[in-house]
Amino acid sequence: MSTTLSRVHAAYARIEAADRPELWIDLRPRAQVEAEARRLDARVAAGERLPLAGRLLAVKGNIDVAGLPTTAGCPTYAYDPPADAEVVARLRRAGALVLGTTNLDQFATGLVGSRSPYGAVRNALDPARVSGGSSSGSAVAVALGIVDLALGTDTAGSGRVPAAFNGVVGVKPTRGLVPTTGVVPACASLDCVTVFARTLPEAEQAMTYMTPPRDLPPLPQRTPGPWRIAVAAREQLGELDEGWAQAYETAVTQMAEAGADVRVIDLTPFTEAAAMLYEGAFVAERYTAVGSFIDKAMATGAKGLDPTVAGIITRARDIPAHQLFADQDRLAALRARALTELADADALLLPTTPGHPTLAEVAADPLGANARLGRFTNSTNLFDLSAVAVPAGEVNGLPFGVMLIGPAFTDDRLARIADLLQPEARLAVVGAHLSGQPLNPQLLALGARLERTTTTAPVYRLHALPTSPPKPGLVHVGESGSAIETEVWHLPAEGLGRLLTTLPRPMTLGRVQLADGTSVPGFLCEPAAVTDAEDITAYGSWRSYLHRPHPQKGPHPTDE
Repeated sequence: MSTTLSRVHAAYARIEAADRPELWIDLRPRAQVEAEARRLDARVAAGERLPLAGRLLAVKGNIDVAGLPTTAGCPTYAYDPPADAEVVARLRRAGALVLGTTNLDQFATGLVGSRSPYGAVRNALDPARVSGGSSSGSAVAVALGIVDLALGTDTAGSGRVPAAFNGVVGVKPTRGLVPTTGVVPACASLDCVTVFARTLPEAEQAMTYMTPPRDLPPLPQRTPGPWRIAVAAREQLGELDEGWAQAYETAVTQMAEAGADVRVIDLTPFTEAAAMLYEGAFVAERYTAVGSFIDKAMATGAKGLDPTVAGIITRARDIPAHQLFADQDRLAALRARALTELADADALLLPTTPGHPTLAEVAADPLGANARLGRFTNSTNLFDLSAVAVPAGEVNGLPFGVMLIGPAFTDDRLARIADLLQPEARLAVVGAHLSGQPLNPQLLALGARLERTTTTAPVYRLHALPTSPPKPGLVHVGESGSAIETEVWHLPAEGLGRLLTTLPRPMTLGRVQLADGTSVPGFLCEPAAVTDAEDITAYGSWRSYLHRPHPQKGPHPTDE
């Protein structure tokens, strides 16, 4: 079975097994998705370069996908878009395959994931807790392994809060870096399209195709030396859930132990600006976006409006213009203070949220719970900063996440700094350690988990080695090579070390180049060991070689 098609089958199996209908607003017809998967595989087989081929994509329901209605989480608002949003079109051109549109806090107004007539999106690990919003369905679809990538939006933290709650990566680019054409606006001047993935390299790779080529302004020259990381004093973080302060301190310590220069700053301008996003006049832009629709819907008694969302947006209608100008002046002063605090820091490290509420807690206090969740995220777009949210361990068995915030256009720098918080190693395998193969239990015993199935760059040859159990040897040969099916696994760094101590010759560990241009540690073979080994490159994978048809033995002449 072809790679993309097999992944589509696996995704629909996961959808059924997960039993989370609230994740989706619209799924594309399965036959349509399978037909597109076959076409993608045929294009790759014909030699076309599609770096995201095989990657399954979910799209937040306020972003246009041709052939599916755009609802923004409100059934009566739905319209049929004439084309994909620009960012969706860019990912599809690179080979990504869209499964459907995902649920969200209606009109992207909320950080909880429960403000939707399509149902409250439950957390991927604890269904009693919120998933985070507004990009709730997208984050959970990634966390459950249904899709590889998912698009969200982030105005106040919607691309970061769900990432933190579900243990995935959320990249919020610099404002304006990724086009918002074909996106239903929340606050048009602040909106960003974001991406979720299970790993930072996957998110970064997607972001390269989401971002049109452009001349970026030059960044200020940084003083040579280690990364300079700004952090908050414990007393300025406010009330945190049990164990969260300690988890944050652990992340700070990890940065310091990795060689970063950690310094404490005054967080006041960030938290004061965060409160202004909903308490001040800036919320009036949400009324500009969809206020007239909500007014008409309420006047006619139309169903499907979330009462909390409708209340927030309609109250913004009556904010006087003079308050907006006063708030703009205050925001400018706070931004100047914030940038002064950051000074020459490369990034600000903060908990993504102060805590993780249950669905019941949000239902009891929808405005208060939501406001608390935005304490650290709300100011980012108001200050025109970039951010990346990454997992940073667990508290009481649930994901704990942090985010790194930096000046505009320092997106790549933030990703490099975030690497310091990733305690896991990645490993590429092509043979006996593949899923279902004899040595795969070694990986599972070390706590490894499958990240994705892909292929190598077309620079390798595969040989069948005469070993027990049978295993292949992967050798880098350059232009005379081919792409070989590969699984990329995540495992604890110390687990990789233990695995290497048991690695027999002629196997070695080296960097394996993948089809998307990245490289990860992986199992290779000493070239001398394949001199007399069968070249099985033409099969494209170890599994295909093992399942090759064997010639039928005919009757022996003496058997008659």
